[in-house]
Amino acid sequence: MNTKKASLLLLATGLAFSLAACGGNKPAQSSQASESGISVPAAEAGKKDPTAKKGSSEVDAQLTKLRDEENAIFSKDQKLWEKLFMSANKNSGMISDGSNYGDFLLQTIESAKDKFTEAELKTLKAGAQQIRAIEEKILALEKEAPKDKKGSADNSASNKGGAKQGATTPFPNFTGKDLDGNNVDSGIFRQHSVTVINFWFSTCKPCVGELGDLDALHKQLKDKDGIVVGVNSFTLDGNKDAIAEAKSILQKKNATYPNLTFASNSEAGKFVKNIMAFPTTVVVDRDGNIVGDPILGSVAEGNGKKALEERINQVLKNDANKDAANKGNAKK
Repeated sequence: MNTKKASLLLLATGLAFSLAACGGNKPAQSSQASESGISVPAAEAGKKDPTAKKGSSEVDAQLTKLRDEENAIFSKDQKLWEKLFMSANKNSGMISDGSNYGDFLLQTIESAKDKFTEAELKTLKAGAQQIRAIEEKILALEKEAPKDKKGSADNSASNKGGAKQGATTPFPNFTGKDLDGNNVDSGIFRQHSVTVINFWFSTCKPCVGELGDLDALHKQLKDKDGIVVGVNSFTLDGNKDAIAEAKSILQKKNATYPNLTFASNSEAGKFVKNIMAFPTTVVVDRDGNIVGDPILGSVAEGNGKKALEERINQVLKNDANKDAANKGNAKK
């Protein structure tokens, strides 16, 4: 899964799948955008024609190179990109419509241009234009991917405005704790028909703004054997100060659903580091698979809310069908 695209990438505190989304620690890979981040030199990507027929492994390698190039652009001027998304007006153009991501970034820059010097704007626009060119190459590669690989390429590639509802990606196995110190692991998925995981951080206003809505969803899902789980990126590695701050925020927002923390160098920790936009929400089924692409940005209203509802309903339906099938097999 490629968690790089976002309606608002706030690259705060070095963490690399809206209304206004905030970014986290460092740019990395992403996925789907909806309403509410070691690179390869750019020259390397142009050495081969991306539209030429390629085998599956070569397609994957080329896609990885191109995404790494995008990540490098964000990493190079991380503080400047952070300033951009912190400054952007969440009500003005912070919604990705599934078009070229570079165009979306240029729109975001335009919406906050009064916050930057001419030199800063020049740097941001140059980066966005580079990303636009890279996105065109990625799209060409995906279109020319071998038929037997196309589904995989499409699912791992950046989301272009609409999740593939049948796509699933395993959520990394993890062993961690909740913010009260209780042990929690991947077994939490098996215990629930659907698990909604919301990734956020404490200084992300859009993240904090939807905590109450997520708690309401958590209470609704209880009747359907579902659950909402939060992961605050600041609390990785059990950071005590960050945990205390997160707990205080959750309490003020009357958010009672569990929030988890785990080691940043674990597979789950790396998954969080690879999220470029916050808030990001994923829906996980009982088998521990992420269903559809992650939803970047707020899920409290608009397209984000609609997308989340669709994911949840799909997972609940699939779970019910599996349960019925298992009961039928048991009777036989």
